[in-house]
Amino acid sequence: MRTAGLRSFLVDLMRIVPVLDLLDGLVVRGVAGRRDEYRPVASILTGTPTPHAVARAFRERLGLDTLYVADLDAILHDRPNVLLYRELIGDGFELLVDAGVRDAERIRAVLDAGAAAAVVGLETLPDAALLEQAIADHGAERIIFSLDLASGRPLGATSAWRTDDAFEIAADAFARGVRRMIVLDLAAVGVGAGVPTIPLCRRLRDAFPELRLITGGGIRGPADLEELAPLGLEGVLVASALHDGRLTRTHAALQTINPR
Repeated sequence: MRTAGLRSFLVDLMRIVPVLDLLDGLVVRGVAGRRDEYRPVASILTGTPTPHAVARAFRERLGLDTLYVADLDAILHDRPNVLLYRELIGDGFELLVDAGVRDAERIRAVLDAGAAAAVVGLETLPDAALLEQAIADHGAERIIFSLDLASGRPLGATSAWRTDDAFEIAADAFARGVRRMIVLDLAAVGVGAGVPTIPLCRRLRDAFPELRLITGGGIRGPADLEELAPLGLEGVLVASALHDGRLTRTHAALQTINPR
């Protein structure tokens, strides 16, 4: 690995954000969005897939304490793990939580639990007006819009946006006040084939310089971080590469938070 070059790229650009995919109260390994195939994670970091054990392993083994929680119990079954959010936050973690937002009450529950931000995902969002109202109610810093894709195509009720073009949906979200956005292609998650969202992120960065972007899905190792770094991302979501040891504490230590 070209450590010096990677370090120079990463300074002031992005941070690694570990992912906790929660299903039936355990951390599972996501693969290509095929959720019926998700199984409890096997990790070199810890011998147990409980959320507390995995979260603490990220902190103790890698020095990472800001986590992205994809609560599949909430997204798939409308059963958010609010008590767990509170426990992890009480343990000193900063959480970005996707709890399958379908209404304003779910956003409020996530933020009242102490999450740093509620992730409002395109997959479950019933209409764009709810996103706009959430920003008005809670501020652009605490609401992150997730542009959820599958092989490049937007997920969810795209009819509410009057387009099924990913860039146009992102542009509409920006016009409605979004200033933090996750761009995630579920088809790439856990398959180790690289990050397909790079061209879209580059286009969004050029069009909306003040938009704070996070992406992920398909991270294989340090070379992918090096490719992502020039985009000026706020962060990159990673799971499999951490659990498999392809990214280590050395790589995590290169991160700094984009002050944008």
